[in-house]
Amino acid sequence: MNKGLKIRHPAVSGIFYPNSPSELRQLLEQSFLNKDFGPGRIPSVSTPVRKVYGIVSPHAGYAYSGSVAANGFFQISNMDYETVIMIGPNHYGIGSGVATMRQALWKTPLGDVEVNTDLADTISKGSVIDIDEFSHSKDHCLEVQLPFLQLIRRNNEFKIVPIIMMLQDKETAVEIGRAIALAIKEKGTRGFLVASSDFTHYEPNPEAHRKDSELIDAIISLDVSLFYDILERLHVSACGYGAIASTMIAARELGASKGELLKYATSGDVTGDTNSVVGYASILFI
Repeated sequence: MNKGLKIRHPAVSGIFYPNSPSELRQLLEQSFLNKDFGPGRIPSVSTPVRKVYGIVSPHAGYAYSGSVAANGFFQISNMDYETVIMIGPNHYGIGSGVATMRQALWKTPLGDVEVNTDLADTISKGSVIDIDEFSHSKDHCLEVQLPFLQLIRRNNEFKIVPIIMMLQDKETAVEIGRAIALAIKEKGTRGFLVASSDFTHYEPNPEAHRKDSELIDAIISLDVSLFYDILERLHVSACGYGAIASTMIAARELGASKGELLKYATSGDVTGDTNSVVGYASILFI
């Protein structure tokens, strides 16, 4: 059935999350049930439905950021979408400056998710985005989002367009965001956006909270220029800043009017080790 499709095998299964399907489902459910950092309950048919254009979601190991991430996925669990456009940073500096994939399957312990080749081709056409599987081969930033999506959309009834960014400057982010929005409109696709990023890295807990709070204010205002100004002025070490900016642009052009912070916490808040932390946020674009 999937003859001819390239296979993207998991890079961090068994490291960032369990490689056993049953253990993975159990950990995902625990992330949702966490009352301190998660939504406190598992999504159900009674979960409220509202129009959400995209989310910002963290990508650390689930033990650290899984409960924060669960907040966003809880909010979209009953949404109707066909394709998830996932954007994240290239942590390894390999491959193209900006890359997607086509004619491919992404494997996780919970099954296979197919790339929407038609939409990937449309987004990349005439833009800075290349078709390059190698860019995606090692990175965890998009992979860790998939099990959450698979849990809330059983039977893997969605496709993805994975986009990974080595180039994260403002001009590139604006171009990518506009290309995504234009392609979704052109194809009439029920598309949804996921920006994969952690926030401040390896600073004391109070500093992470202070810096990230100011950056998040710019994100929820959908002001990309202010976002880059704060990023540079405060030297915020958010790894997926270009992914966030691209998603802000695309969400705004698709109809979003603001962002909403669901949850912010650091690894220090979660583990108690507050000397050198990483920040995590779950943000909606509505």
